[in-house]
Amino acid sequence: QVQVAESGGGLVQAGGSLRLSCVVSGATDPITVIAWYRQAPGKQREVVATISGGGSTYVPDSLKDRFTISANNDKHTTYLQMDSLKPEDTAVYSCRAEFANGLGARWDYRGQGTQVTVSS
Repeated sequence: QVQVAESGGGLVQAGGSLRLSCVVSGATDPITVIAWYRQAPGKQREVVATISGGGSTYVPDSLKDRFTISANNDKHTTYLQMDSLKPEDTAVYSCRAEFANGLGARWDYRGQGTQVTVSS
């Protein structure tokens, strides 16, 4: 059974840093994309970073000077490094692992998320 688990959240002061981890376990098919999202209360979920199976990364322009995504070779463990945190970064951060087989099928699994709270 595939499981996706995030960790590393917590309470941090503005200007501080956190490194979140996303661990995918129980998977035998190759991961095509790992995507990190965040959702603050009353706001829509937004993408904060992605990394493809080939290692290509994406971080929105609004975050790329502060957020960095990295992963091990098989993408079963990914990291979201967040620096110079601001109170508006407060949200639940979660990750999604997308898989594909050689027949064109795609499917994904999501984690429960980890709370990040940035105090002013």
